[in-house]
Amino acid sequence: MFKKTDAQPPEKLTGIELSEIPETSVGPKAIKSALSHIQKETGMARGISLLKKMNQKDGFDCPGCAWPDPDEKRAFLAEYCENGAKAIAEEATKNLITPLFFSTYSVEKLGKLSDYELGKKGRITNPMYLPEGSQYYKEITWQEAFKIVADELNSLNSPDEAIFYTSGRTSNEAAFLYQLFVRQFGTNNLPDCSNMCHESSGVALTETLGIGKGSVTLDDFNHADLVMVIGQNPGTNHPRMLSALSETKKNGGKIISINPLPEVGLKNFTDPQKPLQWFGKGQDITDLFLQVKINGDVALLKIILKLMKEREEKNPGSVFNHQFINEKTNGIEKLLDDLDTYTIAYLLPQTGLKLSEIEKAVDLIVNNKNIIICWAMGLTQHKNAVDNIRELVNILLLKGSIGKKGAGTCPVRGHSNVQGDRTMGIWEKPKHEFLDALENEFNFKAPRKHGYDVVNAIEAMYDKKAKVFFGMGGNFISATPDTEYTAKALRNCNLTVHVSTKLNRSHLVHGKKALILPCLGRSEQDFQVSGEQFVSVENSMGVVHSSKGHLKPCSEKLLSEVTIVAGVAKTTLKHSSVNWVELVSNYDLIRDKIEATIPGFENYNERVRQKGGFYLPNNARDNNFTPTTTGKANFSINKPSEIELEDNQYLMMTIRTHDQYNTTIYGLNDRYRGVLNERRVIFMNKEDMAKEGLEKLDLVNIYSHFKDEVRIVSGFLVVPYDIPKQCTATYFPEANALVPIKSKADISNTPTSKTVIVTVKKVKK
Repeated sequence: MFKKTDAQPPEKLTGIELSEIPETSVGPKAIKSALSHIQKETGMARGISLLKKMNQKDGFDCPGCAWPDPDEKRAFLAEYCENGAKAIAEEATKNLITPLFFSTYSVEKLGKLSDYELGKKGRITNPMYLPEGSQYYKEITWQEAFKIVADELNSLNSPDEAIFYTSGRTSNEAAFLYQLFVRQFGTNNLPDCSNMCHESSGVALTETLGIGKGSVTLDDFNHADLVMVIGQNPGTNHPRMLSALSETKKNGGKIISINPLPEVGLKNFTDPQKPLQWFGKGQDITDLFLQVKINGDVALLKIILKLMKEREEKNPGSVFNHQFINEKTNGIEKLLDDLDTYTIAYLLPQTGLKLSEIEKAVDLIVNNKNIIICWAMGLTQHKNAVDNIRELVNILLLKGSIGKKGAGTCPVRGHSNVQGDRTMGIWEKPKHEFLDALENEFNFKAPRKHGYDVVNAIEAMYDKKAKVFFGMGGNFISATPDTEYTAKALRNCNLTVHVSTKLNRSHLVHGKKALILPCLGRSEQDFQVSGEQFVSVENSMGVVHSSKGHLKPCSEKLLSEVTIVAGVAKTTLKHSSVNWVELVSNYDLIRDKIEATIPGFENYNERVRQKGGFYLPNNARDNNFTPTTTGKANFSINKPSEIELEDNQYLMMTIRTHDQYNTTIYGLNDRYRGVLNERRVIFMNKEDMAKEGLEKLDLVNIYSHFKDEVRIVSGFLVVPYDIPKQCTATYFPEANALVPIKSKADISNTPTSKTVIVTVKKVKK
């Protein structure tokens, strides 16, 4: 039995209110919510001046999601969403955490605060150090901090005893220097947040199409006949995507939404940039909603493929794009043979749908040529996650819907530069060509052995095979699975280090010694020896562009991520071939090194200064699949779910609230699901509640079951909801403790946060 410790958020309830689920998303309520956060955190005048610069061609990139900005004209003021405004409000907050704060509040006392309360304390102003055995962080100089890191790293028996984690907000320039330092130190232990979200996408797309990124551009949505949105809730997680879907609809395209939960954002949308629409009924987005059971996706997609095959056989040439298949693909015979091994009668119960509903989806797929398929973590965090994405690719390949305008793959990435970090070399399994380029440019021998991904890193720390954890951004303990196991892993370390802007739970679940290194935010000015600097990022569709802050830093003691990395590297590496001080003095010099080592960055400094940036090469977009092992786009054989539930068991998926982005909690409301002022809830089907003898808002404990292990989270309120039977949903990070560290996706090793087998037990009063 795995029991709760202080690594989990407190079990206190905050006073739940249930409201009507709205009929439309965004609109004036979103504007009101955004401005409310701006007013509280920054003041209205300062906040509005910031919003005018966010996502503009001469401004800074939103620190939230990676959804792309329009290539051409952008909105004068509102080129951002509600959650983007919340993100920048928190970054530019007037609340500051000074050394006095840390001398007043012990780690133990801070640990009793919720994640929401921790985040609202404000920006950290000074580097802070927690000595071994102490309960209080104390102020430290930057040089002292760098020396502590260097001494600990240099005392290791092997460089592989150190873990260097990266979150998605790190700039290209900082990420490139970071991986260069880590590889000069001697390890490929570079796990990142991609390991927990779209790693399954990257694996599947690389195998089938030859590139681990999506193939569409934002403009493709204007030309799509059909867009399928599966395992994704853009209304909360990527609200600006709704504008793209709106354009698809205006141009005559259709939308299919596939998800266990009906989401308001995909139901109806009121454009916040068009006030005349605010008082109407909004725009209907989804033409067909398929409410699939959790982890029933492969079964559903396989039925779609079988029905497509049947129609093609009845009327040859009416469904499949034979010219594309013959010229560009490999393996169709094996795919078609495999489809014959399954019956619809076997597959259909896994979906929870009626065959007539699926037939409607097939009608839309068969009768349209330009198809975009979008997905997110609803597909990528299952044991068969890679199969999910490969099955989507099978549909596109049969239709020839890739490598042309208005068609292709669209994995919707999370954090604003998570894709750019991977492009810069933040990966535990680097390609030999990249390492060769680093060796040639920097005159050192790069390590070749693959490093730890996130799950491997946690296991290594737990087993005391890794002794130093360095986190470049993020909130590791709240982002990762199996909270108690991960907490013990971190506490086994001699030193944990976090480069951060704000306080989070990872600062409180620490090694024997701990450091907090506060960095500049995206919105803040960055001055170095040569003058004011800018950084660059890559969005979800492969556009690299500049980002330049405009605010005066909230503290004189803050350093940029680039400067922090260089400071650690210079202090740690005694015989480095890199002039770290020179690179930091002018970020153009870093971009020169990126250009010299990474394909696609020719004339980097010139092109990144162009308004809107530039597109990186994308072979799938260009209808070229030669990078695959066969030299063609590959059909694949995939398996449906093998999970069998007992009568009293449920499949649980973790989800976000509308007042949340990743692990950052902006507020306590989930407006689009009608849950206000509470996060400790479990959504259940009404029939399941009746079977369990549960009433609305009953207090329950949730138990997860994996092999012979049982984990528990306590004190959750039951909310009746429109969700398939034997399916439940809870918010993360509160429910992360239920996700077993050993339960992970095949091939990609991603934690299975969307398929957790649970039982629910009512708390006796």
